[in-house]
Amino acid sequence: MTIPKKYFHDRLILLLLSINVFMAFLASVWVLFKLDNGRSAGYIVQYRSSLGISALKTGDSGELIAFIGFAVMVLVVSVVLSMRAYTIKREVSVVILALGVLLLVMSMIVSNALLVLR
Repeated sequence: MTIPKKYFHDRLILLLLSINVFMAFLASVWVLFKLDNGRSAGYIVQYRSSLGISALKTGDSGELIAFIGFAVMVLVVSVVLSMRAYTIKREVSVVILALGVLLLVMSMIVSNALLVLR
């Protein structure tokens, strides 16, 4: 895959790329700081509203570490798709990066909500 010559010279693309990297880093650090090292089990990892009383499902910290993997995956996929779409149309590339920011913000909100419910 070749990187378009003007891709890294576009100011809006660079702004969105830096926001994506910052948000992925912030989401990763946020999850790591919220996890308790001595606590191996007892984290709430799922909420199913249709289950009634047993709506909260518990699990270990490994399931919450998946949020870090998700943040990295969103960052990599949005950057690669944005680079490929830049040669076709610049606006599509900008929308892809903006949706990556939205996904990272939503993952931070969900991970925070699950980590607060200890």
